[in-house]
Amino acid sequence: MYSYQGFLNTMHIIKVNATDSTNLHLKRLMSATALKDFTVLVADSQLNGIGQAGTVWNSEPGKNLTFSVLKHFEKLKADQGFTISMALSLTLIEVFRELEIPQLAIKWPNDIMSGNKKICGILIENTLKGSKLKQAILGIGINVNQENFSGLPNAASLKQISGKTFQLDVLLNRLLKLMNTSLDMDNQNAEELSSAYEDLLYMRDQIAIYEINEEQVEGMIRGISQAGKLLVETKNGKEIECGLKEIKYP
Repeated sequence: MYSYQGFLNTMHIIKVNATDSTNLHLKRLMSATALKDFTVLVADSQLNGIGQAGTVWNSEPGKNLTFSVLKHFEKLKADQGFTISMALSLTLIEVFRELEIPQLAIKWPNDIMSGNKKICGILIENTLKGSKLKQAILGIGINVNQENFSGLPNAASLKQISGKTFQLDVLLNRLLKLMNTSLDMDNQNAEELSSAYEDLLYMRDQIAIYEINEEQVEGMIRGISQAGKLLVETKNGKEIECGLKEIKYP
């Protein structure tokens, strides 16, 4: 296992038994007091977790990791927010590879898949100040040891896939250590991040029927734009840029 004893003790980590959403809880704390960079809020039970585009993240108490991280930025421009998404997605992929989770992919913008099963979701909420990206709240939900996902046929946990039970604190420790490095945007190359991210795109270069802006479109995912939108090439060679809520997967 990982040997990072004491690492969690050097960080500002707040643990709660239950909350509605770790992102919302962290925002309430921010409105009451100034929080340090890389403040982490971890919840044993998240009662009303929020995913991308307002979806709900269901999590069984004590079985999974649900946490949010406040990260301050100094040099990112307002239009560079997707760089954070790419760096965070790739960090999670790295950890899951260490755990020998197979068939890993990123379902745009930042769901982590194992085969056709979702094992992790991310919700990033950015705060802008003029032309700069001031800070972000990084909400992460990982299906770790949960074994029942009633009504969610496309969800799975690390335990279901690997057959192993994982220690939540050890996994959190490893994730936070890597995030602390990967989210240092001064040391990141945007082109390298984009290339690595595109290589892992779920269903990339696979012909399928997508629903784009409520129309059925036959095409294939090719990559992402500079703004972080999903690029779909139709069967007649037309390229479509898709934003959130504009595309549904088959």
